Amino acid sequence: MKSISKIAAALMAAGAFAGAAQAVQDLPGGPGVRQLNLHAPVTRIAAEQAWLHWFMLITCVVIFIAVFSVMFYSIWKHRKSVGHKPANFHESVTVEVIWTIIPFIIVILMALPATKVLVAAKDTSNADITIKATGYQWKWGYDYLAGEGQGVSFLATLDSTHREMSNDGAKAADIPNDYLLKVDNPLVVPVNKKIRIITTANDVIHAWGVPAFGVKQDAIPGFVRDTWFRSEKTGDFYGQCYELCGKEHAYMPIHVKVVSAAEYTAWVGGEQKKMAAKQDDPAKVWTLTDIVARGEKVYAANCAACHQPNGKGAGPIKPLDGSPIVQDADKTKQIHIVLQGKGAMPAWKQLSDTDLAAVISYTKNNWSNKTGQLVQPSEVLAERGK
Repeated sequence: MKSISKIAAALMAAGAFAGAAQAVQDLPGGPGVRQLNLHAPVTRIAAEQAWLHWFMLITCVVIFIAVFSVMFYSIWKHRKSVGHKPANFHESVTVEVIWTIIPFIIVILMALPATKVLVAAKDTSNADITIKATGYQWKWGYDYLAGEGQGVSFLATLDSTHREMSNDGAKAADIPNDYLLKVDNPLVVPVNKKIRIITTANDVIHAWGVPAFGVKQDAIPGFVRDTWFRSEKTGDFYGQCYELCGKEHAYMPIHVKVVSAAEYTAWVGGEQKKMAAKQDDPAKVWTLTDIVARGEKVYAANCAACHQPNGKGAGPIKPLDGSPIVQDADKTKQIHIVLQGKGAMPAWKQLSDTDLAAVISYTKNNWSNKTGQLVQPSEVLAERGK
């Protein structure tokens, strides 16, 4: 009876898990439940890649069936048990020509459309907007280099609530459809415009890609690569870093929001206002209260994912709460680590002097770190050039 009860309990648990798993729905522009085919294309290149995929697959299946049908027919029809005797000949010019010409024609028929798609996918000329995507451990930095929006720059990091959900051991019933794909600042582009993406990296090899666009390009430190897309539909489209880049590789999503031309213009105006507001004078002298308040926001957006909101760290991530370096009277030690990185800690040079001074001041005066120390932007600027 006990064994039967255990089996029943196991079946009930499996049923509950299956029901929870089924609660997750397809993510438009992202992965689907039990997805077998390629992503639904929203660019011409992606559509041609999908056609090419099925063309190659069908061609190979037809060749497989034809070759093996002839082989099995020959084996069965000319078997020794029905009186057939093996022919005794060495070579045939006709056969040699036939089995050379036919494969050659097949290869050419397969290569022509493949070459067409490949050449089109690499043609990044005459782009309407050029964006540089820089891979960091573990986030993406976007810089709008040319076209409408030139000068806009920001970081895209995994949404902190999703990271906390993962740290707590995400329960199937609580997983949202965009689990580990939601970012704080998605890449925004206009519909029906050619978008050139220049990829590079700050630390290790990453890869930027969005399946619905039919693009995937490695981001290599010290090198520049490029790709492009032109989305024919508005909406949200998702990808991930497609190169194993370290322990946080699973937390480096890509979210591209395609909007109308009018919405894009409005977004650019808003971002330019935000950037203008952030153009702080590094010579400005801050009070401890003001800079710590700003540092709290910087920490939540950039540091809490690894060091946790409580500053305790996790695994190889060292805690900031009670850290000797954070509490050290020599402020330059922590400034150097934040600027240059150390071990699993990446460099944060991409943040402004004010943001770095703010987050360092915040960590020095939060949790049990009641040092009373204040780091001014000018001190970060002085150390940045060393």
